[in-house]
Amino acid sequence: MTLKPTRRARRRLRRAGLWLGGLCLFLLGSAALVGGCLSAPGHEGAMTPHFDGKRFANHVPVPEKGLSDMLRWWWLRKPGAWPERQEALPPRPRPEREVREPGRVRVTFVNHATVLLQLDGVNLLTDPVYSDRVGPFAWAGSKRHLPPGIAFAALPRIDLVLVSHNHYDHLDLPTLRRLAERDRPRVLVPLGNRALLEKHGIRGGEELDWWQSTRHGPLKLTLAPSRHWSGRGLSDRFQTLWGAHVIEGSGGPIYFAGDTGWGPHFEEARRRFGAFRLALLPIGAYQPRWFMRESHISPDEAVDAHLALEAATSVAIHFGTFRLSDEAQDDPPRELRAALRARKVVGERFWVLGQGEARDLPRAAARPSAVTCAPARPVCAL
Repeated sequence: MTLKPTRRARRRLRRAGLWLGGLCLFLLGSAALVGGCLSAPGHEGAMTPHFDGKRFANHVPVPEKGLSDMLRWWWLRKPGAWPERQEALPPRPRPEREVREPGRVRVTFVNHATVLLQLDGVNLLTDPVYSDRVGPFAWAGSKRHLPPGIAFAALPRIDLVLVSHNHYDHLDLPTLRRLAERDRPRVLVPLGNRALLEKHGIRGGEELDWWQSTRHGPLKLTLAPSRHWSGRGLSDRFQTLWGAHVIEGSGGPIYFAGDTGWGPHFEEARRRFGAFRLALLPIGAYQPRWFMRESHISPDEAVDAHLALEAATSVAIHFGTFRLSDEAQDDPPRELRAALRARKVVGERFWVLGQGEARDLPRAAARPSAVTCAPARPVCAL
């Protein structure tokens, strides 16, 4: 026998449905309002092959992930282990004040994608992040699991800052504000990002388009393409540019990848600049692959990038500091070592530095005997 709900029960169900529907609309509206407020100003300029007047595009498209993709990830995720925050790190010596000897390059891994490069009398910092969380608010976002390897107060004078894109774990406004107040460095950003800096009172921002160059003393700086995306809210996806930075000095070209998925841009950079003396390559935030593949290379792909760039030395970045994806904290270095063994790449040519560890680049590093790419990752012409 089928039981039918009474008229009173039907009224209650309708009221409950209306209440839940209203709650969902309220939450969606609130999210849209907050997301709109957090969104960064977009670029305004002439159309180019990678800018349609409103949004930027990759040479190899990155499919946009929507709410259904996020829900699928969160429902199916199997996150690896991340211990609680480590409050103390092994003591490190203070960085040198500057490096002036021609051809000498000193590299200090601070944390995440923050690297201090010292060459030709210039102190350069990539994607500086000193905040305890990377997100829209001080209480929201991924929390830090390792302290910076070099205390902010121990940093030498910073002359130049390179920002790869506007995601919170790369463009950290509180850190940029501290640097601006202390050192007033030049801040090189991809197109559309200076407005965000100026909105928050940070001066010194200068924009570059892909393959556009500028000079800073003896250095030549060029923004190169990468395969990624931008956005700080719900309504500003792809509205500012992203990219890799190339630094040319007396010691040879240096490649800072920022964030990127696999693509033809690595071989194109090698074609334009020659073999790289140093490559800073991300190895973290890559799981699950179905979600992260297009915008974050894996440790195995980082080895492919190292080879495609013909880098004399590479340094691993973007791992172990902020929990941004599902791999365990120690997975990226472990998988990188396995990939290096599988590809028969000498481990001394791809460094995994400790937080705050500094090294001089070798004077004359061995060049790779061959450059190959995995068949599963074909390279298309730009």
